[in-house]
Amino acid sequence: MEIRRIRQNDDRLAISNIYEESWKYAYKDIIPQSYLDSIPRGNWASKLDREGVFSLVLIEDNTLIGTTSYCKSRFADFDSFGEIISIYLLPQYIGKGYGRPLLEAAVDELVKLGYCDIFLWVLEENKRARRFYEEAGFAFSSHYLDDNIGGRELREMQYCYHVMHYNH
Repeated sequence: MEIRRIRQNDDRLAISNIYEESWKYAYKDIIPQSYLDSIPRGNWASKLDREGVFSLVLIEDNTLIGTTSYCKSRFADFDSFGEIISIYLLPQYIGKGYGRPLLEAAVDELVKLGYCDIFLWVLEENKRARRFYEEAGFAFSSHYLDDNIGGRELREMQYCYHVMHYNH
């Protein structure tokens, strides 16, 4: 297993495919199926090189199987925080021990950028992901975001993590 920052020559369509497949798997019965079915191939490819957003990839046997993106908080109320925007794995790798190292790598990268308070948003109905973050030491902050995805009203919960001390 290798986890590293994305490189210029990494296949953006393959990375976007991780998002696409993961969304269709993880959000089945949460986000309307018609919306999931309508996600175009390469939907996330152009978003991977946004200014101020960093992405890591997880590679196993020369195959891109996971990705995470992180940045300085995009929310004024949490200006001093680092934010994990996303963490996704191809469905066949979910539950096999790849998520935790990918999450830890994103936290480590945010610490290197100077953040000791880190947050992420997770859909309230995504119980599997909530359990994953709780097991990794993230805690619900009591903050919510209301969202509409595919015509369905959904609530996102903010989970926070505090890094006790720097390792550098």
